[in-house]
Amino acid sequence: MSLPGPEQVVPGDPYKVVEHELARLLRRVRSLTRVMAQEVHPDLDPTAYGLLVRLDEVGQARLTDLAAYFGVGKPTLSRQVALLGRLGLIRGRADPEDRRATRLELTEEAARRIQGVRRSRRGQLQAELERWPAADVARLGELLGRLNSAGSTAHSTEAPAD
Repeated sequence: MSLPGPEQVVPGDPYKVVEHELARLLRRVRSLTRVMAQEVHPDLDPTAYGLLVRLDEVGQARLTDLAAYFGVGKPTLSRQVALLGRLGLIRGRADPEDRRATRLELTEEAARRIQGVRRSRRGQLQAELERWPAADVARLGELLGRLNSAGSTAHSTEAPAD
């Protein structure tokens, strides 16, 4: 039994089409995340890759802030942080505002690797979209932003877009 391909989706209901295409996109993203995680470190769990990306974006953050951003519990995040520390990808520093707290940050090597992987992925995405008219690429970005904004207000555990 074969799974339906994109050409077998009946375009009658636009909500079904969007749901189908989002499911395809999410599968693709999960697959890419596995590849990118392996490029950063062969023992890196794909679920922890997003944590590294977030730290790359913000510089440093407390565990509680990261847990809130990702909508996960501190114990779950603590396990990922411990693994990332053992792999030499993150380190903790005393929070200057509250000496009892720790701020997590990427190591220099992790920052270099993450930035390289992200630069490579952006290049691949650009190559895929270069055949599109620039206005379509801009519109796609706008529509994805609207979808993400709508999703962040519907799910209160997700942090607002940066």
